[in-house]
Amino acid sequence: RILPVIALTSPSSGAYVTNNKPTITFNVTDELGGSGVNQSSIVLKIDNTTITTTKTAITNGYQCTGTPTTALSDGSHTITITASDNDGNSATQVTSTFKVDTVPPTLNITAPATGLITATTSVTVSGTTNDTTSSPVTIAIKVNNKDDYTATVNNKGEFSQAVTLHEGSNTIVVTATDSAGKTTSVTKTVTVDTSTPSITNVTITPNPVDAGETMLIAVEVS
Repeated sequence: RILPVIALTSPSSGAYVTNNKPTITFNVTDELGGSGVNQSSIVLKIDNTTITTTKTAITNGYQCTGTPTTALSDGSHTITITASDNDGNSATQVTSTFKVDTVPPTLNITAPATGLITATTSVTVSGTTNDTTSSPVTIAIKVNNKDDYTATVNNKGEFSQAVTLHEGSNTIVVTATDSAGKTTSVTKTVTVDTSTPSITNVTITPNPVDAGETMLIAVEVS
């Protein structure tokens, strides 16, 4: 005897999903010329809760979909699917886990300071990131919407990456992306000023001044 076959289509085993009411899709088929799939035997459960399933006839079986009516919590969930043919032969039960993640990662930038003005053309971007459900988190840094950097995140969620700036105003965008694809971004603006100030005028009042008297020296710098 050949048992019917259950094939889970979505979500795949170990997948991360951002929808807390994900649609589960799978097929149940029997051998050609077999007794056929017993439609009423098809049962889909998530965390041992039966999910109402829509069954559409396909060659030798059914394409099935089911969506939980109650939102799933963030974290890991288990799918189980059972079915049999009209002769009572049970398919091998399918068990699969996936994770729901509806919350983007945290992202805290500790350097550079907001509005920093510096005379150097390089700064270090540092910070921390974390995601309770979908670690690890990756960090991408974009400078002036063209220069891309990738920072390594350690096991404490810390990262540090030197980036190159140009003279004038620079926009730094740091983006954290978790394993579910959810993102958090922080923007910092840093101004580079490498010009040397020059003294354009010095005024002494009064001028001349008597010995022992107070005088005011005013300096104009540009």
